[in-house]
Amino acid sequence: MKPLKTLRAVHFICPAPQAQKVSVVGDFNAWNPATHPLRQGPDKVWITTVELKHGHHRYAFWVDGVLTLDARAQGITRNDQNERVSLMPVS
Repeated sequence: MKPLKTLRAVHFICPAPQAQKVSVVGDFNAWNPATHPLRQGPDKVWITTVELKHGHHRYAFWVDGVLTLDARAQGITRNDQNERVSLMPVS
């Protein structure tokens, strides 16, 4: 019997060509911008992959110090500071 995989690789993609620094923040990393920085590719799009547990995750991009919604998110909700953030189901 194969063990259950409890984490799924999730790709975060942020089109912010003029940005100097982009991170993904969320309830999976205590909203800490230092935890999951994105890297900018040759096409000027920022990307990273994060292993997330099954469930719904609140998150946003931290673009040059500004909390930014993900245009590709499957929903919008609010964080504990009542700020609008993106919502992603992981199964």
